[in-house]
Amino acid sequence: MTVEPDDLERRIEALLFAAAAPLSVEEIARRLPEGADVGGTLTALIERYAGRGVELECVAGRWRFRTAPDLSFLMTEEREEPRRLSRAALETLAIIAYHQPVTRAEIESVRGVSISKGTLDLLLEMGFVRLKGRRRTPGRPVTYATADRFMEHFGLASLYDLPGVQEMKAAGLLDLSLPAGFEVPDPSRGEGEDEDPVEDGDTPEFVQDFVEEDEDKG
Repeated sequence: MTVEPDDLERRIEALLFAAAAPLSVEEIARRLPEGADVGGTLTALIERYAGRGVELECVAGRWRFRTAPDLSFLMTEEREEPRRLSRAALETLAIIAYHQPVTRAEIESVRGVSISKGTLDLLLEMGFVRLKGRRRTPGRPVTYATADRFMEHFGLASLYDLPGVQEMKAAGLLDLSLPAGFEVPDPSRGEGEDEDPVEDGDTPEFVQDFVEEDEDKG
């Protein structure tokens, strides 16, 4: 079944506007006739919506419509923020983003302090971080990586879009002495060579003698 380009655009518009979450190309294609040019149509929609009140964007490999950045003030409202990341959590998240896949011990080595149970628990619960694998080293420690929620929250299409270290410091997300080698990662780094995938039921290991849930020991 052949679908005219204009009709294909309308169908993809309808799917994206109705979706509860961003959609991948594969998810869109499953609801369209076989052979539909999804990629070309998405490119055409980007151009069609450029400069409009809503724009089409790709975040973490998934597509969504969002309010144009210059109109965000229309949606602003004052409300109490239910959860905020502590400085310790922000620094931990930054280290995971730039060093992933990374173990808890490696995070502590960069920061120079122990990580409390609450810090990583919070990042996992908020969906910013995920368990990625287990190192093929003694103890088989769990490794951490960023999750799609991290990419969506910060508006990143891929890890290559992470800001430079100096930008992170200027934004207040990094304020520590960083070792040489702390740089924007290669998203393919560590894939499959020195770790095994996590299995159902895998959980990180924590020492249980921390005094507070969301503060690090100095």
